[in-house]
Amino acid sequence: MYLYHFGLNELPFTLTPNTSYYFGLPSHKQALETLLTALKTGEGFIKVTGEVGTGKTLICRKLLNELPDYFVTAYIPNPYLNPQELRLAVARELEVEVGDAVDQQAFSRSIEQRLIDIQRQGQTVALLIDEAQALPTESIEALRLFSNLETESRKLLQVVLFAQPELDQKLQQRELRQLKQRITFSYQLDSMDPDQLYQYVAHRMKIAGHKGSPVFNRRCCKMLYQATDGTPRIVNVLCHKALMLAYGEGVNQVNKDHIRAAIKDTEAAQQPPQRWPMYCAVSVVALLAVGWWYWQGGVVL
Repeated sequence: MYLYHFGLNELPFTLTPNTSYYFGLPSHKQALETLLTALKTGEGFIKVTGEVGTGKTLICRKLLNELPDYFVTAYIPNPYLNPQELRLAVARELEVEVGDAVDQQAFSRSIEQRLIDIQRQGQTVALLIDEAQALPTESIEALRLFSNLETESRKLLQVVLFAQPELDQKLQQRELRQLKQRITFSYQLDSMDPDQLYQYVAHRMKIAGHKGSPVFNRRCCKMLYQATDGTPRIVNVLCHKALMLAYGEGVNQVNKDHIRAAIKDTEAAQQPPQRWPMYCAVSVVALLAVGWWYWQGGVVL
């Protein structure tokens, strides 16, 4: 595609969360620091929310890489599970051996025993759930019951929820008020501002292998910001398309026309307002004014 043209080793704007491209936006850094501090101090429930495409999964994977060795992690990327399926998913992540015929009570005891064994080895279990807004209400309640497992000094299981803002709405339900009270740390991810977006784009190009002058200038990045509100995922989509257009024209820098075409081709991007209706309105007003002037006899032919 355009790799050789721009001197790249790999595609810089893929949608797959890749920790090697982690930029350390202020919002992301603060979220990661909050998570690490909360987990190290033994907090039970921690929540990170953010709009679609703001980098929640990237933070989740970065956290998995950053946790100290004494943490045993369980990761559930798709939590649309009923309580039984959720328990089974946790058990698999913790390598709990449970036969098919075991009832749910015995199943839960096996998980609890595994957590106790891990704690006796001087380790701590952290359960990370991505897209947690998809958890059914009854599964959220089952998750709370897991959090009841504790020693006299600390929790046997710590839970980190990564979710869209819809989770906050779900937690307003009366039947979930107990879990809501147990969320001791909460952080909301922000989108990028224009300057952060410019640095973000340049960072990804550099990590992908680009050398030399910036391919995306500040004017183009301003257009990207206006079309995306600083949402990283949509920025990636637009940048990828703009690079393809620049490559197709054989030029080494992205220009406003490339950005404009990429925006037009992307449903998730905010389209610029059409100006022709305004021009039409001005023309109509002008014609009416001229007609009125003629009617008043202001012009003699």
